[in-house]
Amino acid sequence: MTDSGAPFTIRDPLSPAFWDERFERQFTPWDQGGVPARVRAFVENSPAPLHCLIPGCGSAYELVHMLAHQWDATAIDFSPGAVASAQAVLGERSAHVVLADFFSYQPGAPLDLIYERAFLCAMPRTMWPQVAARWAQLLPAGAMLAGYFFFDDNAKGPPFGIAREQLVALLAPHFDCVADEAVDDSIAVFAGRERWMQWRRRTA
Repeated sequence: MTDSGAPFTIRDPLSPAFWDERFERQFTPWDQGGVPARVRAFVENSPAPLHCLIPGCGSAYELVHMLAHQWDATAIDFSPGAVASAQAVLGERSAHVVLADFFSYQPGAPLDLIYERAFLCAMPRTMWPQVAARWAQLLPAGAMLAGYFFFDDNAKGPPFGIAREQLVALLAPHFDCVADEAVDDSIAVFAGRERWMQWRRRTA
């Protein structure tokens, strides 16, 4: 990870240019550089390949692992810089990475899973209800929202941390929490403040 030290010119994380500037300068402190242990185990222990969407995919290392296990997985990002980074990681399977806005993207078939990693916390807090509503809209009953959730009360971001009670308030109307586990391989920006969680979509 490098950075010239010059101030960033784009300050709005709702703009693709905000993320493009950081990818162009290789300033990506949220990038783990590989597949976290818990999602690796989740994929490997799945009884069948899943149809999965990865919103705000960044470099999409997890997508490589999913595709290697025959999952029907697609990663999306609204930042051309992020998509270029992910497509470089995917190589000949780069067609599984799509430049798209999560709030308007339509999967080609019903989803089994949305994988969450640093997407919610990349969004300003005012956007969280829209994110949760879109999760609920995209996932049919019985499908899963699973991944890493960042708990913190720092007013500045991204990453924008959430309080547990806020997350429950967002998801409880449509989801049941079926797993909540500590994480022991977090990168520095998330260390000690994220948990692996699985939320099952209830019948609407």
